Amino acid sequence: MTDAAPQARTRPDTVLPGRWTTVWSRPVGWLLDHVLYRTSVTGRSNVPASGPVIFAGNHISFLDGPVMFGASPRAMHILVKQEMFAGLLGRVLQASGQLPVDRAGDRAALQRAKRMLDDGRCVGILPEGTRGSGEASAINNGVAWLALNSRATVVPVAILGTRTGAEDVDSVPRLRRRLHVSFGGALNVSRRPGETGRVSMDRAGTEIRAALARHVQDSILRTGQPLPNADSPQERHEAVAGTPADHPIRKVQ
Repeated sequence: MTDAAPQARTRPDTVLPGRWTTVWSRPVGWLLDHVLYRTSVTGRSNVPASGPVIFAGNHISFLDGPVMFGASPRAMHILVKQEMFAGLLGRVLQASGQLPVDRAGDRAALQRAKRMLDDGRCVGILPEGTRGSGEASAINNGVAWLALNSRATVVPVAILGTRTGAEDVDSVPRLRRRLHVSFGGALNVSRRPGETGRVSMDRAGTEIRAALARHVQDSILRTGQPLPNADSPQERHEAVAGTPADHPIRKVQ
């Protein structure tokens, strides 16, 4: 396979959001985390102070992106499913600098995110692709493609508490709930001599998935907050720890 972006439908969204878009939205994110909810944030020192960064978070609730946005020590532009860019919410997302993406495969969105990283900015992505258990047992390869082609640093982000127990994936967390956001150790992935583009992307995806899953495990044990439908933090830890490192990764088509 060549180093070209994964084949997919394209869209004429080529203009980069202005840096000003996060000036007003970051305080709103802070209010979400610390007024509407009680969010503990750890690992800020793991985030590079400058240069391009990809924040890769686990995904259990529709609130994960906004909570990660508000907790980050640096402004970020998050890839958000394009269906959300409608009506008033869509205007707010656009004005806050978020990036629409077609989850069925979106080369234009990945290219746009790469341009932002090339500009030294930060991009947020929830590579599991859809709300689920949040254990990061599988991720899509879009995050690997971005990391390899931009050479940005990847920071795994564990988000806990936005959905608990048997709550539905569309449920709204009650106000003032305790949430947890933890920024893990940064990692960098690169191509190895003689590797094809596909092999490099699969290997990078595996490395990122393993780092994110491991960081989620550690955060569960440290906070005592289990993932949804886990009877106890220890039970969930053991389930995630047993996930093989070479678990098949969903591909961006």
